[in-house]
Formats: sequence, C-alpha cells, structure tokens
Amino acid sequence: MFFTTKIKGRIGEFIASTWLWAHGLRIIKRNYSQHFGEIDLIATHRGVLVFIEVRMRRDERFGGGLASVDHQKQRKIIFTAKQFLQRHAAYQNHPCRFDVVAISRPNYF
Repeated sequence: MFFTTKIKGRIGEFIASTWLWAHGLRIIKRNYSQHFGEIDLIATHRGVLVFIEVRMRRDERFGGGLASVDHQKQRKIIFTAKQFLQRHAAYQNHPCRFDVVAISRPNYF
C-alpha cells in the first residue's frame, strides 16, 4: 500500500493528538498555516498554550524526528506562533511552550 507524504503526516498528527489528549492536552487548532509556515497542533495544557511540531520517521539513521527540527524550522514555528498570538487575542496572555512529538513508524508506512 502506498501512502503519500501528506497522508503519512496526517496519520502522525492523529497519533500525536490522541496521545496528547490522553495526557491532558486539549487540541484547539490543527494545521495552523500562514504563508511563511505551519504549526501542526496547537493545544492548551494547565493554562499553557502549546505549539506542537509532529515528526514521524521510519528510523533514527539521520537523527530521527527530533533532529529534523533544525534552527530554520524552529524560526518558522516561532514566527508562525507569534502570528497566531497576534490574531487570537484570547491567548495573548497565556504562557507558551514549544513541543516536538517524534514518532518512530514501522517500515510498512
């Protein structure tokens, strides 16, 4: 069975959001996108606004999911998060954090 990169990404985001929900995070936005970047999931957890990048990798050969969030990707996420806060006044006074959910996937994906 062949899965496109987009479908694999959606599967990873579903797995991540299910795990996050089970651990007390409440997803408020999925795939928040601006022309300069995207944030996979935005959630709240105990009064903290959480910007979440989801990475799914088959193996750790090249550093895995965590290593794939390089400095340039971090800058895009931060810039996009600032735009989200400017457009959503209800969250402007919330403390924020940035999380990465790294998922190791089986070879059949």
